[in-house]
Amino acid sequence: MWIPPEIRDPVVMHASTRKSVACFGAVNLSTGRFVYQMCPVFNGETFEVFVRLLLRHRRRGRRMIVVLDNATYHHSRVLTPLLHKYHRQITFLFLPPYSPQLSMIERVWKLVRRLATHNRYFATLPAVLDAVTNCFRQWERPNNVLRRLCCII
Repeated sequence: MWIPPEIRDPVVMHASTRKSVACFGAVNLSTGRFVYQMCPVFNGETFEVFVRLLLRHRRRGRRMIVVLDNATYHHSRVLTPLLHKYHRQITFLFLPPYSPQLSMIERVWKLVRRLATHNRYFATLPAVLDAVTNCFRQWERPNNVLRRLCCII
């Protein structure tokens, strides 16, 4: 940012914190429905809980293919019993390394950041979570925004 020398330096407000929340999300590419879950950390246990949530949203008699990047928790040994039990209902498809442009959910995260958090000051982490959750709530039902964003016909 360039500022003329005769003008006093601007003050940018920010919250000096390292607090964070993990958010898992998935878009059903046949309907455009968005499913998400917030949790304290990304690990195998929390990802297993999210996969179970996805299985509850699966249509009866339909197989689910979950497209994933290569995060370590996607390959966790904790998932082995779950994948063995539901091997007829769910399959994990891993994207090539370092290829976020191929993941539809990355487009969703980018839009969420732009709509909910860009150029805004949040004094607390719950304020950020409220803004993001409000954005997510608009997408809980199938909608045109996610259909266009994820190229769903």
